[in-house]
Amino acid sequence: MSLSVALSHRFGDFALDIAFEAGPGVTALFGRSGTGKTTIVNAVAGLFRPDRAQITLDGQTFNDAATYVPPHKRRVGYVFQDARLFPHLSVAQNLDYARRFGARPKTRAHIIDLLGIGNLLARRPATLSGGEKQRVALGRALLAQPRLLLMDEPLAALDSLRKSDILPYLDRLKSETGVPILYVSHAVDEVARLADQMVLLSGGRIARKGPLFDVLADPAAVPLLGVREAGAVLQARVVAHGTDGLSTLQVAAGKLNLLGVQAPVGAQVRLRVLAQDVLLSLDMPQGLSAQNILPVTITSIHSGAGPGAAIALDAAGEALLARVTGRAASAMGLAPGQNLFAILKATSVSQNAISGGLTTKASPLP
Repeated sequence: MSLSVALSHRFGDFALDIAFEAGPGVTALFGRSGTGKTTIVNAVAGLFRPDRAQITLDGQTFNDAATYVPPHKRRVGYVFQDARLFPHLSVAQNLDYARRFGARPKTRAHIIDLLGIGNLLARRPATLSGGEKQRVALGRALLAQPRLLLMDEPLAALDSLRKSDILPYLDRLKSETGVPILYVSHAVDEVARLADQMVLLSGGRIARKGPLFDVLADPAAVPLLGVREAGAVLQARVVAHGTDGLSTLQVAAGKLNLLGVQAPVGAQVRLRVLAQDVLLSLDMPQGLSAQNILPVTITSIHSGAGPGAAIALDAAGEALLARVTGRAASAMGLAPGQNLFAILKATSVSQNAISGGLTTKASPLP
């Protein structure tokens, strides 16, 4: 799948002017409220016609100066923030609405199992929780056999508990359906867990775009992500589960012992490591309670307007990010090319920051 989007539109004093490409997997549109994320997905869906646009999917032109394909002819699924199920229909009837698009019984059974909604089929939307409604909305969108799935803040209306409940289903959706996804969010934790590519928006423009691992670990992106949300994502393999509650994971630079790992031994997972939780040492530390120590090399240093400095690190080919005070960076004599050690406490990576979200080769829906 190849989606190409270039558009510009003016809303009073606000001007949106962006261009990006999206391939297979999950491409996240990230930015604060009012940066144009929903406008972009509405334009891709055909629900909004910008002043100027060039939008193509797999070589088919949806929008340009001479062409406009209406929404119902684009075969693009859309999951909104508020689910938008038909209130007078049961869950089964909401799902069966997609049959007009040719969904096969085998596909229906697969989606119901994938999203864990088999026990909800007889119920009406009013009796469902927020997370259940979103899973049904996902099922209905997938049963329309879309070429592309648009998801606009699908978890924004959920509390943290419901969000934790539905994130594993989104992990499965990504790895098992083969449907490419354009995912809108302003929550870094969601994007870090699910996305393969990231388009970072600011003021109607694209500030950064590229592979998720690169964009999140870019020191220059810290002001746009927020200093408390800035960090990196590491790829890891679960090696062992200890009887003391700690699990051992292998990353490129070494082994980490962490709490809250639910994935089985051998599973490939993602670890979101916040920059504020990474300590730096010039020498191999001794006698620390924190025993997760990785050798790293400084690749760049970015000093912002405040007292902090973002330190970009290379951890055996993976990007890591640390945030220290400018005073500490000066006292330690930190400089690009310098070798040192990154220290990470076992409790600093939360359970929600550990996920089986690596890109896998998915099979198309049956």
